[in-house]
Amino acid sequence: MTFKKDKLVVKAFDTTKEMAIEAANDVANRIGMLLKKHETINMIFAAAPSQSEFLKALIEHKEIEWKRINTFHMDEYIDLKEDAPQRFGNFLKKAIFGVVPFKNVYYLDGNKPIDEECKRYAELLKKYPPHIVCLGIGENGHIAFNDPHVAHFNDQEDIKAVTLDHICRKQQVDDKCFAKIEDVPTQALTLTIPALMQGQYMFCIVPYKTKAEAVYRTLQGEISETCPASVLRTKEHAFLYIDRESAALLHLKQ
Repeated sequence: MTFKKDKLVVKAFDTTKEMAIEAANDVANRIGMLLKKHETINMIFAAAPSQSEFLKALIEHKEIEWKRINTFHMDEYIDLKEDAPQRFGNFLKKAIFGVVPFKNVYYLDGNKPIDEECKRYAELLKKYPPHIVCLGIGENGHIAFNDPHVAHFNDQEDIKAVTLDHICRKQQVDDKCFAKIEDVPTQALTLTIPALMQGQYMFCIVPYKTKAEAVYRTLQGEISETCPASVLRTKEHAFLYIDRESAALLHLKQ
């Protein structure tokens, strides 16, 4: 079923697979439409297990002209070994960046001097402003690593270093990305909320029962930095994809 909450279009499905396929179809169609208007377009991707089914479905679209797309990712841990599979650049390289022939892939490096790396990536984002942002929602309601205690809807920066909250770090363990919470870095670089909201089109993919409370707060709570994802309700051309488990607290009539 499809409905709207403020400006946000919500699409609910029985299964994660159905949700992922529909999201991938919508993104692929939007890519095709944008490439009719522009020689190249720019995309930003989230890196998380919740995005895996969507990314698998997206790369099945053989009609996409990947060589006309520049791509970015939206966050990265600070001081994690370069070859660590948990690094978001490495996750996305395995899932999509190294699988299809993008025009350019711009990796965010959490091991470089923080100020220099923030400046470099912000300049790239200004040069290649995003047409499409593909994102998720964390268990604490974050988008990218804009956890509630560091989220600002009117942030003056495009990218910044942040300290991760306990819920965010625990999610990384629950997602089996790290063996124990002590292994999860405490800091990361993240695109800010205004930087993400610059995307002309935003496609937010949120499966699993662990996200049910965050989805409920995003749609039914107040639009507030206490649930950063709620800002999506203010965005034209924003789409939220949920499955039966992540929609559990909404009591939707399918």
